[in-house]
Amino acid sequence: MKEKEVHNKHTHSYGIYILVWLALVALTGLTAAIAGINFSRLSIVVAILIAVIKSYLVLTEFMHLKSEQRTFKVFIFVALFFILVSLTLLFSDYSFYVR
Repeated sequence: MKEKEVHNKHTHSYGIYILVWLALVALTGLTAAIAGINFSRLSIVVAILIAVIKSYLVLTEFMHLKSEQRTFKVFIFVALFFILVSLTLLFSDYSFYVR
């Protein structure tokens, strides 16, 4: 009986999934539209910002991270922090070669 209570906690309505999917499609279209516009250095920043928003939507809704235990969330955010540090170091190094 307890398993059913835990399982019901993770369910979402189809409406949420459809809204998230539509948001992901819209953000993908926005990414494609912005790729055609020359923002010079801001192009990469805008593309990464849109990718972060899309990743957040997928993590919270489709992977049910919103309803997971705190320990699991900490592991996910530590991994994302190290990815962010790696990207920061990569782009700081890359900026010296482009000039």
